[in-house]
Amino acid sequence: MKRYFKDIWDSFYTIGIGMGVTFRHLFTKSVTIQYPDVKLELTDRARNRLYVNMDDCIGCDQCSKACPVNCITIETVKAVPPDDLGVTSTGNPKRLWVTKFDIDIAKCCYCALCVYPCPTECIKMTDVYEFSEFDRHNLLYNFSTMTPAEVENAAMKFEKWQADKAAAKKETTDKKKAAGEKPQPKKQETGDSNKNNPPDENKSES
Repeated sequence: MKRYFKDIWDSFYTIGIGMGVTFRHLFTKSVTIQYPDVKLELTDRARNRLYVNMDDCIGCDQCSKACPVNCITIETVKAVPPDDLGVTSTGNPKRLWVTKFDIDIAKCCYCALCVYPCPTECIKMTDVYEFSEFDRHNLLYNFSTMTPAEVENAAMKFEKWQADKAAAKKETTDKKKAAGEKPQPKKQETGDSNKNNPPDENKSES
């Protein structure tokens, strides 16, 4: 019987504690953020969606190598000597056409490991966190600014430059081989003189 009434008391006591918390917050100013009309200000080092400034990208592939989940895909084509790609904002010369720079943000773990090795600081984490999509294919971001025609043109120019370089190298090699096959008069004369002059009989007899 004693335990029965104790359980009843404990029930009312716990209800009273909960209602006390409720009434205490009932007369307290609300701290609820009315999202999305009101948004919290993020810190300076917030890690959210990635952004790439292609004007400063040199195609070094350091960010892709540092990514632990392989969400960055980079493809480049070497620029031929006549092409002038300019320099980055940090003064680094650009020698590669960045034909593809894709980031699958659906795979990204927001570790920011791709940001630190970039020599031109062209890739960074932004404070944009509202980028949900119904289709995950829309989370594949293409940052390359080159059109398919420009990519094909750059690849053709590099292939032609390689072919011309290989042809010039082959021509130089052929010339060197041809020059090596020519007779050398001095060596032949030395050989002939040894043949024409018989050994000294007196020396051999001695």
